[in-house]
Amino acid sequence: MRGKATLTQPEAPQKSNPATQPDPKVFDEPWQAQAFALTVTLHESGLFDWPEWAQFLSAELHQKSAKEDGSDYYSHWLTALEKLLASKGVVDVPSVAALAKSWQRAAHATPHGVAITLDNDPIGRPV
Repeated sequence: MRGKATLTQPEAPQKSNPATQPDPKVFDEPWQAQAFALTVTLHESGLFDWPEWAQFLSAELHQKSAKEDGSDYYSHWLTALEKLLASKGVVDVPSVAALAKSWQRAAHATPHGVAITLDNDPIGRPV
């Protein structure tokens, strides 16, 4: 005989081990996970080192506008990433702002249930 499987009976009380319980939800929205992954990928590609990133993020989190409950943590994360990329000359802040406004206009102009694309921006895509 190769081995034996022992199944737990459904009636048997389950022992809970906190160390094996799943972590609480880390991201509330998909964009937060994407911003996190993008930051890690840019770091791993050598664009910036982690202490440099931590300095930018810390500066954003210490803004007076930061909510004490941390609910805006990933908004500050994204702002810190934009500022870090701007400091490296990878992006310029006015272009990022123009693109964000274009996405907002496109979202407002797109019917419910239809995919949002920049082609839906009634003013047109930023250059």
